[in-house]
Amino acid sequence: MAYVTVETSQRVAQITLNDPDKRNAISGALNGELVAALDELEPDPSIGALVVTGAGKCFCAGADLDDLLAARATGITDIYEGFLRVAHSPLATVAAVNGAAVGAGMNMVLAADLVLAGRQQARFDSRFLKIGLHPGGGHTWRLRNVTDRSTTMAMVVFGEVLTAEQAHSVGLAYQVVDDHTLLQNAHELAARAATAPKELVARTKATILSLDEIQDSPAAVKHELHPQLWSMDQPAFTDLVQKLQSQITSAASPRSGSD
Repeated sequence: MAYVTVETSQRVAQITLNDPDKRNAISGALNGELVAALDELEPDPSIGALVVTGAGKCFCAGADLDDLLAARATGITDIYEGFLRVAHSPLATVAAVNGAAVGAGMNMVLAADLVLAGRQQARFDSRFLKIGLHPGGGHTWRLRNVTDRSTTMAMVVFGEVLTAEQAHSVGLAYQVVDDHTLLQNAHELAARAATAPKELVARTKATILSLDEIQDSPAAVKHELHPQLWSMDQPAFTDLVQKLQSQITSAASPRSGSD
């Protein structure tokens, strides 16, 4: 079976985690197909954004236990490969959370640039401590980066499971939408990002993701200076400038005519 399916439309690729019998648990096979899909999609000039979702009623139930134990023997970071590949993708990424996101499944959510949650079915559950396991894969850092200290403690240490509305209230989910429109809404958002040049999106993402290094206004100005100068030499901007200049010149030219 295909553990990952890919559909494309309007410059948006939808990646569906496709092992519903195991609630789309992260396995070596799923990771391999996810990485292979991104290897094809990222350089494709017709693709500008991603939507990641899960098949069936679950988004992702965490790591497959057998594969997690196997990864422990060979190198635990192998089980992180899929969601880290999403996290490090230069493409704009929307997670359409259609059901429970548990443990490493939360890491898949946190890997996305933007999270949409289905109003009825989405649930956000750290769960690592409940099964006697320390969080891994950058879980605490990513969660703390998008929420606050209290929320991170509540979810990871105290075992709080958040509904879609609760996830929205703490900044984990950008929007809560009806379950039956979840994918449509995710695609609409992704399509907006996909209209921009891919390299411009990638550089802008890199700028935003490194903002924690900025401590003051002068550093913020410097942080954006070189990528903005680069963008001013790219066709998306130069073509627009030429068009506007041409319109101004045409408007200013004297009109010919008879008395």
